[in-house]
Amino acid sequence: MAAQVFGTSTSVLPTIAMPTKEKSQAKESVEDILYGSVAGIMGKYIEYPFDTVKVRLQSQPDHLPLRYTGPLDCFKQSIKQDGVLGLYRGISAPLVGAALENSSLFFFERLGRETIYKTGYCPRDQDLPLPALWFTGAFSGAFTSFVLTPVELVKCKIQVPATVSTDGMILKPPTVASVIKDVFKHEGLAGFWHGQMGTFLRESGGCGAWFGFKETTSKLFRTWNERSLTSQAEKDALRAEPLPLWQQAVAGATAGMSYNFLFFPADTIKSRMQTSAVGGTAVKKTFMEEGKALWKQHGLRGMYRGCGITVLRSAPSSAFIFMIYDGLKGYLPL
Repeated sequence: MAAQVFGTSTSVLPTIAMPTKEKSQAKESVEDILYGSVAGIMGKYIEYPFDTVKVRLQSQPDHLPLRYTGPLDCFKQSIKQDGVLGLYRGISAPLVGAALENSSLFFFERLGRETIYKTGYCPRDQDLPLPALWFTGAFSGAFTSFVLTPVELVKCKIQVPATVSTDGMILKPPTVASVIKDVFKHEGLAGFWHGQMGTFLRESGGCGAWFGFKETTSKLFRTWNERSLTSQAEKDALRAEPLPLWQQAVAGATAGMSYNFLFFPADTIKSRMQTSAVGGTAVKKTFMEEGKALWKQHGLRGMYRGCGITVLRSAPSSAFIFMIYDGLKGYLPL
């Protein structure tokens, strides 16, 4: 993700050989981390209310009647109970998570490309083929999952609706500090990685699709834009220019929707694991145990509960993230 879309393909800027100087590599790393963080934070403000609704739909208990009939009902009940700002409750942790996630994704994706180049699979003066770019996305997601799981665990526990005590009083919603303290007290440091398998599956598979669909769609647009050109010089000149903004937006939106839809069941199971009670008589379920319980109770439909609203919000969010990142890399290089 350096100097181009992910810094890899022909989707935005012309081919650039991988930097050979240590200083250049360091600059690219700083750009990946800095610009990825900015893009992630801006995208999070767009998607967070929808993410809150998604988590609330996913985390409804098996042994009780469903609290929400669907996304719109969840929105209505949430706003009625907590107001609009309630949908942004606990956003501080996700903002940190968004910065960590996106900077890590862009950073590890570039390391994945560097690894492929070192194997000799593709010469450094050539763009990586699409299958390799799908792999670098999965490579990036796998490593990023270990960074992301603790942040998502805190986020999910804050996003669940306020509970009611036995005497009918609405309990005070948890804060970031109280969740961290509670998890560490009862489960130690390892407790923050509860649900890691779900995050790993979602991020490795989903990010393979995220990067892969972005590059594939961008390449299709590039080919379509060149359809009326006859000379190689004209094609080279066009490739030196970024794609039109609407094409960048469509490519980014396609990436976001594919990321969320393809591996949504893994995210659902993870959210259920991470919103389970901490301490006391609470019994922790493994990824497989939680998945079996959900399937037995609600089947495939339960696995995809909240998927529609998640895919919907991922389109503008993902498009925005890529457009900001590409713009910063293209116009504000370090």
